[in-house]
Amino acid sequence: MALVQRTRPIPPPKTRRRHVRSFASPRYDDGSARSAVINVLNNIGSKREVQQYLAQFTSVSSQQFAVIKVGGAILTDYLDQLCASLRNLNQMGLFPVIIHGAGPQLNRLLEEAGVEPKYQEGIRITDGKTLGIARKLFLEENLKVVEALESWGVRARPITSGVLMADYKDKETFQFVGEVNEVNVGSIKAAIADGYIPVLTCMAESEDGQVLNVNADKAAAELARALVPLKIVYLSEKGGIHDKETGKLVEAINLDEEYDEYMKKPWVIHGTRSKIRDIKTLLDDLPRSSSVAIIHPESLERELFTHSGAGTLIRRGTKLYQASSLAEFEAISPKMLKQALVRNREGLDSAAVVDRYLDTLKSSSFRAYFDENMEALAIVLPPTGQSSTQLAHLSTLTMTRSAWLSNIADNVFQSLKRDFPKLAWTVKQDDENLTWFSEKADGSIAKKGEVLFWYGIESPEEVRELMSEFVHHGRQMFGDVNLESQLHRAAAAAERIRAGATTLMGNRPGAQQHQARAFSTTTRSQTRRANVASPHLGSELRRGYATTNPNPPLGIKNSEKDYPSKVALIGARGYTGQALIDLLNRHPNMDLCHVSSRELAGKKLKGYSKKEIIYENLSPDDVRRMAERKEIDCWVMALPNGVCKPFVDALDESGHKEAVIVDLSADYRFDPKWTYGLPELVPRGKIASSTRISNPGCYATAAQLGIAPLLPHLATSPAHPTVFGVSGYSGAGTKPSPKNDVDNLTNNIIPYSLTDHIHEREISAQLGTEVAFIPHVAVWFAGIHHTISLPLAHQMASRDIRNLYQDRYHGERLVAIRGESPSVKMIAGKHGVEIGGFAVHSGGKRVVVNVTIDNLLKGAATQCLQNMNLALGYAEYEGIPEDK
Repeated sequence: MALVQRTRPIPPPKTRRRHVRSFASPRYDDGSARSAVINVLNNIGSKREVQQYLAQFTSVSSQQFAVIKVGGAILTDYLDQLCASLRNLNQMGLFPVIIHGAGPQLNRLLEEAGVEPKYQEGIRITDGKTLGIARKLFLEENLKVVEALESWGVRARPITSGVLMADYKDKETFQFVGEVNEVNVGSIKAAIADGYIPVLTCMAESEDGQVLNVNADKAAAELARALVPLKIVYLSEKGGIHDKETGKLVEAINLDEEYDEYMKKPWVIHGTRSKIRDIKTLLDDLPRSSSVAIIHPESLERELFTHSGAGTLIRRGTKLYQASSLAEFEAISPKMLKQALVRNREGLDSAAVVDRYLDTLKSSSFRAYFDENMEALAIVLPPTGQSSTQLAHLSTLTMTRSAWLSNIADNVFQSLKRDFPKLAWTVKQDDENLTWFSEKADGSIAKKGEVLFWYGIESPEEVRELMSEFVHHGRQMFGDVNLESQLHRAAAAAERIRAGATTLMGNRPGAQQHQARAFSTTTRSQTRRANVASPHLGSELRRGYATTNPNPPLGIKNSEKDYPSKVALIGARGYTGQALIDLLNRHPNMDLCHVSSRELAGKKLKGYSKKEIIYENLSPDDVRRMAERKEIDCWVMALPNGVCKPFVDALDESGHKEAVIVDLSADYRFDPKWTYGLPELVPRGKIASSTRISNPGCYATAAQLGIAPLLPHLATSPAHPTVFGVSGYSGAGTKPSPKNDVDNLTNNIIPYSLTDHIHEREISAQLGTEVAFIPHVAVWFAGIHHTISLPLAHQMASRDIRNLYQDRYHGERLVAIRGESPSVKMIAGKHGVEIGGFAVHSGGKRVVVNVTIDNLLKGAATQCLQNMNLALGYAEYEGIPEDK
């Protein structure tokens, strides 16, 4: 791999100042860069998680944040991803210490030099020639990392000597191989104090100055012992440790409980065995708060800033205890048990409710999991002998903030999954840890502010039965054994009593004073219930001040309707209607009940295998009567422009306000009473709380996604963005015309509506800036290609612009950023958008961006299903296949 060229020189020594930050583009300042990065991180975890971990990482000295060991393969294949992640960390004021290897590169160079590698006990024997090649290589790779970071706007300092001191391992056997015996951290601290990320090689020096080759993993461990960081990260292209028997990723290893068990596993041999053993030895020397993560470089932020993490997390863990009777708690501390159950639930009658709950446990079979200080406590009711599903119930789970941050919660859940193959539990929908629960579950459904989660249920029939039970009975489906349910009912009863007392006292002297006092003593659960408001994406979920989570990672059905949702499609003859039918056929939670097409009425619907459906010719009166009977949860209007208003009016007149309407035409895209449904740009919470959604146009979707990240950097005059769009002929519909006549299109391209196209107005209105749009149609069937010319207010480099797009769409499953220009033939049949090109004019003040989209999928049907999922409460991407 060629060395990455530096885009700006390292400042001379006299310009370096303590804690100075320097970024690749003048658009960044400390505050805006930090905010931008935090917004990116909020896409991979809740705002609360990000802020919690950021506070934890900035609470220690800079060199105690993290040591990151980078393997040689990462430098070859994933250097850009690594630099992007390190830039994000650096812009938040974090300075990880980087140490890298170069094993694969060394093997290649030795082979080219005709040097046959020799090993003893799995350790490379390093003779003089090997050492010379290795030394030169390591210096080159170190410079490559530093220059790459500099090109991404990160100040990095190469540290290639003076830190790692070593003794010969066994000079006679291994020659120039060392074992680190001392770490001098002075130059590391100095680099960080000057505002630089330190980058080290795994070369050490003996007492007499001889350079020695040391194992990179062991060098990273010795660095960690000297710096005592919160996190030690090993970046691996494999993304973690995998169980060789199941092929699955090992998500966590709690050494205090599981080390001996892992050492006995037949697949834990050679390198894997050595790695786990060495990590245990390291963590035994560090505070219990330290941990080691083995992850893919693309997952660095997720590992650092979310409870669920990424890859394999190895920690000493917290020893968990179990109890299956209250008598066992008596031997520990019955008072501690009650305190743990009341914790964070203080309010009217909570102590009495907990007492009654403990009384029910006396006659119930249960299993409790807890740590020594009971910062974490889970109580599970095992399945009854009569249960056909053998489904256990998590009756209560309570964690302190410290338990969340130290991953005891993960430790507890690991035990639950080990002991209970099938488990269900309920939480409030505004729970601050909703995202974490979603990560642990296979599925979920919400009703009246409560969420049911489950894992281990594979039968669709069992899932339907469980969801139906919850829809009809809520938390009461488990009987009167759910502590949160009991506390909630007690609080609600107290609220009713207080409301009655307030009414009786309304005209008495001093009533205002009493009312104020009654308000001030509102319990937490009441406050949480009162604050279930219209959700907004990224809203902070904090106990007592929370909003609902509109877009959880797994299917949360925000509805009181029966499962599954019933859908009617009006206008099913066109290409878009057929594409949507295919998606609904894959969707596990949607039931297509009616399809309407005047031309196809009476014929059997093809391509839908769930049941037989006959096309109907529904009139607005038919639709109104069906809505009055509340037969349909979601109406999809796939009609030409100007046709669907009578149907919408009929639905409005029916009084069924809960029914969702998604209109695929342009009729309501400019109506402020309707929500514009482009989830990547419009707050998802707004879509989730809407019942009237206008689906964006295909051209307009691609154009907006291609322009939006650069809006703050566009020149306001005299030039404006110009979009040259070319669509396949399916965009012209099924009605014969010159624009969908293949003979007419062969060896041809047809421009049309060169000014004032409806999509020109739509793009301009949504982006808030004038945009020129010039559409054309070509001979291919599906797919749109945009070439977008964007005038810039100030000079920008291509890399900076691409970084803007990568940051803006980080975590968006249906948006892919490419370095090269995307090809329209590669987008047909795919559900996402590809953006690339980023060609900057020689003057630096104009950029050309290319965007491709399948006009029938993300340009219509796929986006419609995103909006349906959000509005009906399902996971946004449910039923949408992943693009290959």
